[in-house]
Amino acid sequence: MPPSPAVSTATADAALADIGTRASRERYIGLIWLVSAAFFMQALDSTIVNTAVPAIASALNETPLNMRSALTSYVLTLAILIPASPWLCDRFGTRRVFGVAIGTFAIGSLLCGLSQTLPELVLARVLQGCGGAALMPVGRYVLVRSIDKRDFVQVMSTVATFGLLGSVLGPLLGGVLVQYTSWRLIFLINVPVSIVGMWLNHREMPEYRLDTANRFDLFGFLLFAAASALLLAASEFAADENIRWVEMGSLVVMAVLFGFAYVWHSRRTDHPVADLRLLRVRSVWVALSGNLLTRLGVSGMFLLIVLFLQVGCGWSPLMAGLMMVPQALGSISAKWLVNRMLIRFGYRRLLFANTLIVALSIAMFALLGPETPMALIALLVYVYGGFMGMQYTVMNTLIYTDLDVKYASMASSMASTTQYLSMSFGIAMATLLMQAFLHGQGSHAYVVAFRWTVIVLAVVTAVASRVFARLDKTPKTPAPSTP
Repeated sequence: MPPSPAVSTATADAALADIGTRASRERYIGLIWLVSAAFFMQALDSTIVNTAVPAIASALNETPLNMRSALTSYVLTLAILIPASPWLCDRFGTRRVFGVAIGTFAIGSLLCGLSQTLPELVLARVLQGCGGAALMPVGRYVLVRSIDKRDFVQVMSTVATFGLLGSVLGPLLGGVLVQYTSWRLIFLINVPVSIVGMWLNHREMPEYRLDTANRFDLFGFLLFAAASALLLAASEFAADENIRWVEMGSLVVMAVLFGFAYVWHSRRTDHPVADLRLLRVRSVWVALSGNLLTRLGVSGMFLLIVLFLQVGCGWSPLMAGLMMVPQALGSISAKWLVNRMLIRFGYRRLLFANTLIVALSIAMFALLGPETPMALIALLVYVYGGFMGMQYTVMNTLIYTDLDVKYASMASSMASTTQYLSMSFGIAMATLLMQAFLHGQGSHAYVVAFRWTVIVLAVVTAVASRVFARLDKTPKTPAPSTP
């Protein structure tokens, strides 16, 4: 008996859809590899440097804690420049912007590897950040424009996996390079990868741009950049043994004034670099402020653990890097549970409870010492990584829950900016706390300072739970029609 026309039509439609999906993947396979490589390179560079901090400090005749500027300058540059990425794509085209970003990242990496002093390294890291700021936003934007919606989730999962792989390999590779070769290779390995990326960009990157791009909010961008840079500069003054209170206070006051000036300006321009009217949506301001507080408490933990293991416990760079791998593995493991936990508990209860658990796990690090078994440290790092992986995933999706889709691009830019801005200040705060608690130069002094620092960071993280408690008990709140 022949199949009914309805069944035949449905089968044919399904077959055509499957063919279209495969064609979409095959057509853009080179693009997917290019964006995946960019995600991998940036994730690798964000984690590989931490393991090498003691070795770099020794080579440049600096203390390990003084190296914070080499870490914060890169992340702060990402935070400042990410909001400009959408306008640059609309004005100059995705292929040109992505190619220039890769080239700038490569030049910055080369100069990092050739640096002879800390100021030279900081300037090179800023240049590196100028290139890195466009890699992830432009890559995501191009995939959204190019990949079929039915295939987009799977493609983004593939790309994100490469980013996680970079996070896993970064600490281990950093330890290997520092112990067996030179810390300079940590930066120099980006150069050949970037050359391949520029070749792929020329071949595979589609050209998307708008003929009539909106005018860039240059004045607002400069106000925001000035406020952020001045706050970070003030933290450098706070690190001096003889704190120059007048200079530091002046920088803080100027940063606050620039911040208020941006708030005033953003309300009077049609296309601000960061649209603060979105904060009228409760889930948006809770997501941004909770993200900011959480990352203030946790962003410096990676560096602190590395310093604790290498300086306080006398571990080799390789072993310290190897001990960071469980954190990434824990983060990957937790991602399988996120959807199930959200369905059962919702954003409000899950974020409130998980933030407190993260704070408790940070405080648990205060119990560690040179005599603590390696397996116990690895277990604690894995557990901490698992809860942090869940925290990051839930926080990063919260901002979109009650927001109209037409505001998703601006919300994504604001979320990324807040993320990197809080990371830079979190690293600065963690190192300043270590320096304040550090009395003496021996390994025991580092262990004691580490213990007190993580206790303070645990308290800061716990405060973020009160922010997440402000979420509505109902799963949704209406978004404003004109934010």
